[in-house]
Amino acid sequence: MSTTRQHPPGDLGREPQGAGVDAGAGTASPEPAERQWRTLSLRDASGIVPTARDFARQALHAWGWLPASSADGRAAAEDVLLVVSELVTNACLHAEGPEEIRIACTAKVLRVEVVDSGAGQPAPRTPHRAGRPGGHGMFIVQRLCLDWGVLRVPGRPGKTVWAELAAPA
Repeated sequence: MSTTRQHPPGDLGREPQGAGVDAGAGTASPEPAERQWRTLSLRDASGIVPTARDFARQALHAWGWLPASSADGRAAAEDVLLVVSELVTNACLHAEGPEEIRIACTAKVLRVEVVDSGAGQPAPRTPHRAGRPGGHGMFIVQRLCLDWGVLRVPGRPGKTVWAELAAPA
C-alpha cells in the first residue's frame, strides 16, 4: 500500500479538466475508450453514501460490469460498491464530508476517488481487531483493492483518497 505515490499502478492519474459527467445531465463526455470517467458533486447532497453507491452502480451498468454474468463479476461489482461506501463514509466521519466522487474505468482497472477538504491522513487501524466495532473502513479498502492512497495539492486544503480495483476477468 502506498499513501504518497502520485500515479499508482493503474496510472489513471487525475481527471482531465472538463472530462467526466455533468452532474445534472448524468451522461459522460466523450473520452478515449481506454479511460472513461464519471464525476458527481456531493457538496449539497443528502443521503450521501446511498447517492454515491447509486452513482457507482450506474457507472458499473454503463461499463458492462452489471448485470454480471458470473459469480466473480458480481463479487467484483459488490467490492466496488463496498469501497465506494467505505471511502465516502470515511470522508463523512473524518473530513467534514466528501465534496466529489470520481470513478474511472479501463479494461483492467477501476479507480474510485473521493475528494474532501479534510487535513487528516486515512490509514487502516493497526493492529486490526475484527471483533471491535468501527474502524474497519480503510482495512476493508486495503484488503479489496490493488492499491490505494492519498493525493494532495501543495498549497490547497483537502485531499483526494483513491483506490483501485481489478476489473473482472
